[in-house]
Amino acid sequence: MTSGTYPKSARFYFGLTTLSAIVLLFALFCVAAPDGGARATWLQFLGRFHPLAVHVPIALLLLLPLIEMAGRTRFFPSLLQSADFILALSTCGAIAAATLGWLLAKSGGYSGSLVTQHMWGGIAVAAASWLCWMLRGRMSVDHPGTLYPLALIAAVGLVAFTGYRGGQLTLGENHLTQFMPDGLRGWLGVSNQSDASDLASNPGPGTFYGAHIQPIFSDHCVSCHGPSKHKSNLRLDTYAGLMRGAKHGAVVKAGNSQGSELFHRITLASTDDNFMPAEHKPPLSDSQVKLIGLWISSGASSTQVADAIKDIPADARTSQVAEVTFPEVDTDAVTKQRASLAAAVSDLKKRFMGGLDYESRGSADLVVNVSLLGSRFTDQDMAALKPVVGHIVVADFSDTAITDRSAATIAAMEHLRVLRLIRTRITDATLQTISALAHLQSLNVFGTAVTSAALPAIARMPRLQHLYASETKIARDSSIPEPMKSKILF
Repeated sequence: MTSGTYPKSARFYFGLTTLSAIVLLFALFCVAAPDGGARATWLQFLGRFHPLAVHVPIALLLLLPLIEMAGRTRFFPSLLQSADFILALSTCGAIAAATLGWLLAKSGGYSGSLVTQHMWGGIAVAAASWLCWMLRGRMSVDHPGTLYPLALIAAVGLVAFTGYRGGQLTLGENHLTQFMPDGLRGWLGVSNQSDASDLASNPGPGTFYGAHIQPIFSDHCVSCHGPSKHKSNLRLDTYAGLMRGAKHGAVVKAGNSQGSELFHRITLASTDDNFMPAEHKPPLSDSQVKLIGLWISSGASSTQVADAIKDIPADARTSQVAEVTFPEVDTDAVTKQRASLAAAVSDLKKRFMGGLDYESRGSADLVVNVSLLGSRFTDQDMAALKPVVGHIVVADFSDTAITDRSAATIAAMEHLRVLRLIRTRITDATLQTISALAHLQSLNVFGTAVTSAALPAIARMPRLQHLYASETKIARDSSIPEPMKSKILF
């Protein structure tokens, strides 16, 4: 008697299907490993479900040894009947989690040894779970043998390894040791330095870079641009890595802060798609931004002494990074600013649940994001925004059913800084109409029918910094106006 609970044909087809999926994943990881590039937003959207999906196989595989042990006592023998199903479910969950993980890593700009190890750990968990399922289906209930228990122990070990690497990716490489007591640290022989061999080559605290710039990167940037995880192939844990640049070239132009991509990214509006630090991390303070700008403008040297640059912020002279502070909000003044549109905002909040709100607690500016409404948001709904268009500064109409008939309403959003029209039904006519938006900095028309004929109109926007045009009818080899060549992103 075996412990399998499915007909033989069902087990065969399930085993064949899941094994095929694991082999395909293996091949996919081999031929299309993450390379630090960012790609289609819909792939990133799907990939963001990886942290949610990954907990399914983790929970099931950690639960299974308890079920096996408890089921072999005289108190809970019926538990053994569920083990086969749990293994099948954990195999499917591990395959799904590994697939979503690949989508996130491949499209989200990830690369580095931690990413690679985490991904291979994920596919190894899927394979180990499948092997456990196969072995358990062939064993005797009373005599499990040795292969299945060993395979189960290996699967649990792989879960621990893969989860640890995932924790390092999201929380930092030293997330388990960062707050470890010194006594325990010494007993275990854990170093207090991370990647000391690389950091040893950094300029010391007697230099301006070592005293003021590297601490900023260490606190805000190396979790994504460090030795084992470097998005866009950019490392900010060492001076050499910083000056080497990213996948698309140098990010620092010595002597030219305004022309440096790194300085440009940290001075964008926080709502911009390219703003850094990304992933909802706290922005740099004004003092930190000024320090980086002064350092780049003075030559971005690694040897310049700590006090060589004058006019640095007063709170940076102690070589400590300034904390982000928030000004007091004058609630009476804010209420007065919002008075004329309060009724309209209240009505729109009820109409578009969660789709409209104030940009901050001290502002009368509005942020609109109705992308979750999808096709339920139409041109008629866009017209309902007319009472507040003058206060909208960020608008996301992605995946909605709006067409060129909404162009006039969008054009009336005279203070708009960020506009996302991803996968909408707009055409060149909309871009012609909104070309007078004087404050627009970021425009995303991914997946629309926009063509290169609209580029001259877009080029007239005085503050536009980025046009996201992937999967449109704008060809890479089309005639692009000179002002747009450095702004258009495919």
